[in-house]
Amino acid sequence: MGALLVSLPHVAKGFTLAGAGFLFWYGIKALRQATLSESMTVTEGGPVSLSRALTSVAAFTWLNPHVYLDTMLLMGTASTAQPLHLRSFFAVGAASASFLWFGALGYGARFLQPMFATPKSWKILDLVIGCVMLFLATLLLRRAL
Repeated sequence: MGALLVSLPHVAKGFTLAGAGFLFWYGIKALRQATLSESMTVTEGGPVSLSRALTSVAAFTWLNPHVYLDTMLLMGTASTAQPLHLRSFFAVGAASASFLWFGALGYGARFLQPMFATPKSWKILDLVIGCVMLFLATLLLRRAL
């Protein structure tokens, strides 16, 4: 995918502009959510069977469009910027970072649950997410233009 985008720069620019548009929309949506009076609440759930848990993991993995966007477009493009002899190290590093990140998210969620039991915490999180998305959208627009 990276090689394709390098050979067709107008397609890469289109993806960059589309990504900036999406991030801008998502940032505005998160900032709007932070101003609303209702907020997300965390509830305790019952036990989940192994088959249901594995089905959910498979669905979140393979039906998530971000998996393909991040893996093929973002990482594919970033990998082409690496010298040929370092690309395997880049791949191992990216895969390791992914395992660490998602492991930390999964195991860390249990420790953050008490903090996110209040509506104010969700509003602060939405505010931070909105600002980060708008910042990233700005960076992408600057790169594309």
